[in-house]
Amino acid sequence: MPHNHEPSPESAVCRTAHFTTTWAEPTTAVVAVRGELDAANGLGFVDYALRHAGTMQRLVVDLSGLTFFSTAGFSALHTLNVRCVGQDIRWVLVPGNAVNRLLRICDPDAALPVCADADDAISAVHTAPPRLFELVAEPR
Repeated sequence: MPHNHEPSPESAVCRTAHFTTTWAEPTTAVVAVRGELDAANGLGFVDYALRHAGTMQRLVVDLSGLTFFSTAGFSALHTLNVRCVGQDIRWVLVPGNAVNRLLRICDPDAALPVCADADDAISAVHTAPPRLFELVAEPR
C-alpha cells in the first residue's frame, strides 16, 4: 500500500518506448520501459530514468517489457551507469529477452548489475555496492 509521502506513478512516451516510474519506497525508483529502445530514444530514457536523481538513492531499471533493444540502447545503459556512479545512486537492471541477447555480445563478462526480476532487483539494489561498468577494459 503506497504511503502518502511517496510520489505517484509517472509515465512518458518517447518515440517507440513508453517509460513508467513507480516507487518501491520514497528513495527507490522503479523505471519500467516497454516497446523499443534505440538511437531515437536512448538518451531520452537516461534523462527520464534520472530526473529524480536529487532525491533518489536507488534505481531499478526494468527493461523486461522491451520488444527491441539496439546497441544505442546498450550505450544508453553505459551512460546511465556512469551518471548513477557519479551521483551515488545504486542501480540494478532487469533485462528481459531483447536485452539479454545484446548483453551476451556487448557485456560477456556480466559487468552490469543484472537481476532476473524486479523483486530480486529491489532487494539487490539495497545490498549490492555500486559498480562502474567499463565499455573497454583497461590493460593490466
